[in-house]
Amino acid sequence: MQTQQDADATAVCPFPHHLLNQQKTAKEPDYGAPAIERDAEGTWHIRNFESMRSILRSGDTRQAGFNADLITRIPNMTNTPILYLEGQAHHQQRRQTARFFAPKVVSDKYYQVMEKLVDEIIAELQQKRSADLSQLSMKLAVRVAAEVVGLTNSRLPGMAKRLEAFFGSEPLTFNWTPRVLLNFLRNQTRMAAFYYLDVQPAIKARKRQAQEDVISHLVAQNYSQVEILTECVTYAAAGMVTTREFISVATWHLLEQPALRQRYMEASEKERHAILEEILRIEPVVGHLFRRATAEITLEHEGTSYTIPQDALIDLHIYNANTDEAMVGDHPLAICPVRELHGERLSPAMMSFGDGGHRCPGSYIAIQETDVLLQRLFSLDTLHIVHAPNVTWHAMIKGYELRQFTIAL
Repeated sequence: MQTQQDADATAVCPFPHHLLNQQKTAKEPDYGAPAIERDAEGTWHIRNFESMRSILRSGDTRQAGFNADLITRIPNMTNTPILYLEGQAHHQQRRQTARFFAPKVVSDKYYQVMEKLVDEIIAELQQKRSADLSQLSMKLAVRVAAEVVGLTNSRLPGMAKRLEAFFGSEPLTFNWTPRVLLNFLRNQTRMAAFYYLDVQPAIKARKRQAQEDVISHLVAQNYSQVEILTECVTYAAAGMVTTREFISVATWHLLEQPALRQRYMEASEKERHAILEEILRIEPVVGHLFRRATAEITLEHEGTSYTIPQDALIDLHIYNANTDEAMVGDHPLAICPVRELHGERLSPAMMSFGDGGHRCPGSYIAIQETDVLLQRLFSLDTLHIVHAPNVTWHAMIKGYELRQFTIAL
């Protein structure tokens, strides 16, 4: 039920709320679908916020997305990548690596790095007068994440392109057709290049002199080189690829909405971050999360009880949870920087960074580096869109990709 305070907040929102749907990236919107349902293949689909949060905070599920079945089958792997760990082992690794992602550490250690990189990007844009933002954002996201992870000793420049080629490959399967085999060999070649040119020299440097980064932590934990490579690929997907897309989609919205852009540029850091998270709420970079039940799970929703059996696959629909009107109020597909959320300790981005033990540890980094770049971009008075981005979807992360996004001065 909307309170008077909520109504007042909506009234001052600097938005044309007659534009009820400002979403740009949902592949197959299904907002009228049931909140909880089981399909013919036995997969459970969760679309409401509260049930999704219960699943993500449950100790009776395990990771089932991001190629989990493939990664956990890698031979001779003693240390499972943190993304795929569960229970106490996962909590322990998260505690040990939290120091690399804490807001104070990000502000103290990486803010100047972000500013330096953004200076380079702005100088390049001013020199060329136009650029593909998807390439500029990839350059920033890769180099910031590389500082956090420790990928700073590459034998050759071009790590961003190597990662882009790797993540642009078709997802692997166990159906060994000639096409799948060719794709596998191509992936292995790209993985080998990333390892030899970027990961191996970083490991060697940190064995000589430890740093305050993820690779140094993994070396100290006696991770093998294959295990460190796997962690680096995981962090690359989480910290580089997804942040790249968010930078582009936030820029797209703000360039098309002058009132919102003006408010953003005049706001405090706290309010700017809230605006960015509100954009992320309706444009989550990862559209689906997948879990597998390790025990029977019971959910209650609107007076109905649902029992998810052990071993069932659970598909969490992030777009739906982020627009659950019980949580976000009226006009869920519009961007409102003063939106009142109905619940305790809710993130403005809702489920865009996940929840529970596997909530994205780099959320603050993603928002901070996006903010640093956008402040500088929007200070260029003649900045405008020449070609709006093409929207496609990535199979592994179940999210959108924005390409050929030409901006100019």
